[in-house]
Amino acid sequence: MMHANFKVMASLLLMALGLLGCNSGDNNGRGQAIDTPTSGTVRIGVDETFEPILKSQVDTFQKLYPAAHLQTVFQPERDIIQALLTDSIRLAVVSRPLTTQEQNHFKRLKIEPKAIRIGVDGVAIILHPSNPDSLLTTAQLRAIFTGQLTQWGQLSPKNTLGEITAVFDNNNSSTARFVQDSITRGTALAKGIFASKSNPALLDYVATHPNAIGVIGVNWISDRDDAAVQKFLKRVRIAGISSKTSGATADDYFQPYQAYLAQKTYPLRRELYVVSREARAGLGTGFASFVAGNKGQLIMLKSGLMPATGQVRLIEVKPD
Repeated sequence: MMHANFKVMASLLLMALGLLGCNSGDNNGRGQAIDTPTSGTVRIGVDETFEPILKSQVDTFQKLYPAAHLQTVFQPERDIIQALLTDSIRLAVVSRPLTTQEQNHFKRLKIEPKAIRIGVDGVAIILHPSNPDSLLTTAQLRAIFTGQLTQWGQLSPKNTLGEITAVFDNNNSSTARFVQDSITRGTALAKGIFASKSNPALLDYVATHPNAIGVIGVNWISDRDDAAVQKFLKRVRIAGISSKTSGATADDYFQPYQAYLAQKTYPLRRELYVVSREARAGLGTGFASFVAGNKGQLIMLKSGLMPATGQVRLIEVKPD
């Protein structure tokens, strides 16, 4: 009788251990420890054009919550979206919401992804400091990126820099997609355009090639308190952009400063989103809530971008 009771107790103990093992795994059954909004480990992906601001967000979040470990991957937008679709990451920071096709992919998996708008960024046009044509219209940009304008002298007879060399950060980047969606409007990019290996490499190329024109996310040059940004700004010139097709005066050109992003006067604006595939309130959800909350939005404000919530104080300085 005692032998039979021992067998029953042993079976119950094994069952309990088995259930405990199951409960220690996350929802996808990979045997990983369940994370909470402020603890555990989660892998997230970030469009590399937002690397400076998201590094600040991640560092601050992990200092506030030492038990939270964010494994952050910085890659071009197309790669980040693909990683989200294939469950390589649980959360993505990108410059667009999901397309209908991408949403349908998640519907087939019975997953309802969530997108949270966290800020406003822009695409900056950068030039060599010696380039006299620092004011460009969106129509001129369209002509440059489609190959209709190939020489700087076509913009201004006094410009002797020769052939225009346009450069992006990456062929799969969000800035390249933005140019095709919002500037060339679907027209193929000119064959002479090429991609550098990274955003710092792009800045370095423009700084050392007087005939170059570069396209970069504003976040790389917006935080003027950052020593690296100050160094970049000494080596390149940020172009003023006007949406007027003709008759534009100097007052119609705007640079991608925070105030002009807020006023919507800078024409090359875009929005930032956190897209999560979490089915529960895990660490990814906790980080998304932090970025969209007061502390995360203050970090966004300090970086020179436009936060999604809150207001930027605009001060008009009148000459004496």
